[in-house]
Amino acid sequence: MIGYVTIGTSDLERTAAFFDALLPDLGGARAYSLDRMIAWGFGPSRPLLVATFPSDGQPARAGNGTMVALMATDKAHVARLHRRALDLGATDAGVPSPVSGGFFGGYFRDPDGNKFCVFVMTSDPSPLG
Repeated sequence: MIGYVTIGTSDLERTAAFFDALLPDLGGARAYSLDRMIAWGFGPSRPLLVATFPSDGQPARAGNGTMVALMATDKAHVARLHRRALDLGATDAGVPSPVSGGFFGGYFRDPDGNKFCVFVMTSDPSPLG
């Protein structure tokens, strides 16, 4: 079981504003804030998302091949969250669409370049059905 996922940031205030605005639609809210990190929770016994300055003091950079997936409730929710992320300053990394095997996802990179997917598993093959 995953307890938390950590992403690096070079601007904690910008990252806080981005995720404070995006995560409530997934049931997320700040769990705690410290000088070097902020965590968002999604309910009891659910993993946290933590943004932090790198502990080695080096600049934060997105991991190549690293991605955090956020579970949505349906295709329209995927599309709404993807659009909201872009409106908040994320860059598009893949428009919401069917991928394979009932997986429907949209991809974006947050303002620090960390890659995220908003997804839902469905049996409906239509683009936003």
